[in-house]
Amino acid sequence: MFYALVVGIALGGCHDNGNSTADQRAREKRTRDEVAKATERAKPALEEAGRKIGKAASEAADEAQAAAEGVRDGWERGGHHLVNVNAATEDELVELPGISHREARRIVDGRPYADRHDLVAKRVISEAAYAKIKDRITSK
Repeated sequence: MFYALVVGIALGGCHDNGNSTADQRAREKRTRDEVAKATERAKPALEEAGRKIGKAASEAADEAQAAAEGVRDGWERGGHHLVNVNAATEDELVELPGISHREARRIVDGRPYADRHDLVAKRVISEAAYAKIKDRITSK
């Protein structure tokens, strides 16, 4: 009798396991189906969002390019004007990188300069100081 009871429970348990496995598979299938439907419903909105993000990124890139070009143009035009070492005041000369009031006074005192490199030739400033300002000065 005990043996029959154990066999009955084992067979019943296997049968329940089979139902549990089948139930689990059915739940998984329903979950997959529901997720697939939700994804299908969301797809147009996701595609539209992707298009909007792409357009916004393109516009931002265009604006960044325009800004960079504006910076370059401003730098070349007015933000970085040439200083005439034969006519500039001391205050204008000290705005040059690495030029102190003392060096500005020496530049003024050493005028005139036929060429901008005369600042070095006449030993008014060092070659290193000249290298920092040579693209920002003129002697015309």
